[in-house]
Amino acid sequence: MDYTWDDLAGLALARQFPQVDGHESQSVDGLLRRIGPIQSQTARSPYLALAARLPGVDLETIGAAYECHAIVRGSTIRGTVHTSTPQDHALLEALTRLGQRTLWARTMRLVDRSLEELWAGIEDFAAPAWRTPAELAEHLRSWIAAHDPSAIPNLENDAGRYFAFGHGGLLRRPLSGGWQAQGAPGYRTAAVVLGDADERGALLADRAAALDRAVRRHLSAHGPASRHDLAWWSGVGLRPVDAALARLAPDLREGTGPDGRVYHDLVAGQPAPVDLPGVRLLPEFDALLCAYDPPARERFVDAAHYRRLWTQANGMILAPLLVDGRMTGWWRLPGSGSRRLLEVSWFARTRRPRKAEFDAPTAHLEAAYGVTVTDLTLTRE
Repeated sequence: MDYTWDDLAGLALARQFPQVDGHESQSVDGLLRRIGPIQSQTARSPYLALAARLPGVDLETIGAAYECHAIVRGSTIRGTVHTSTPQDHALLEALTRLGQRTLWARTMRLVDRSLEELWAGIEDFAAPAWRTPAELAEHLRSWIAAHDPSAIPNLENDAGRYFAFGHGGLLRRPLSGGWQAQGAPGYRTAAVVLGDADERGALLADRAAALDRAVRRHLSAHGPASRHDLAWWSGVGLRPVDAALARLAPDLREGTGPDGRVYHDLVAGQPAPVDLPGVRLLPEFDALLCAYDPPARERFVDAAHYRRLWTQANGMILAPLLVDGRMTGWWRLPGSGSRRLLEVSWFARTRRPRKAEFDAPTAHLEAAYGVTVTDLTLTRE
């Protein structure tokens, strides 16, 4: 079987834009069970992703889903913040321990203690209450000084401060303001908040089973995918991904993509490919980009347009405009008040979206993000 970029896009769009009934907290949870974790460095990203995929869901419903732990947030795979179901968070914790282990070891430089002991110490400290990054940083230094005085950790830099709260076994919540805002965060032990210590322990005890489950999870939400896609998304590297693909081979189908790579998909449950006509306003770091190895993102965006959307030098990305299933521009809401102008730019030599096509996406954005759009500007770039 050979795949074109359009073939790969159609199958992935079927998984990323499923039909989910209702707009209540259970619908939010149900959608994330279908589409997988949402990258959430910017606090608004889950709200915008849900607006594009669950039309009509509102700000209060998404916030309530967080508050009742139908969905959760934490720093996990690749050291990035993700919103997910509690079940997926347990899996992401296992992947984070695997994928970030070398970086932790190189930074902590432990002598007499293991990373598992260090991580357990972080979880013990964060079990009884939500902790600030400053509190976690002080605890980390104090724990190493008390339990492994021969260690010489490299924590006195901007990257070093991440390790205080970057352990995958913690949940994150705003200590002030709404979940959609960039308020000061607090962190607490996920197993304590969610009561799922046994499930997490089982995943941590069997790395091969955790990796197999991760490959299945990624393919169910984003497939077909290459080994490079799976390794990039999970952060665990090609060798363990290859081992998982070999174990799962009886349950997978393969095809060659337009880039010459082998693409894997689940034999059971592969949806029919779909077209996605019309306009959608996607968040920064949307899964249509971040679920795939950068060279393979051409399934949704031309290479020149991708370079415009994502500035590699600083990691900044523009919020993509999705037109007929492809990223052909970007959008923004300048300012910080509740009333905003919607500015849209579309790339030259792509289809010019009509203003009327923004009526429904704008209404969905307003409901989910809690803003009022006062006007729309549409500019060719």
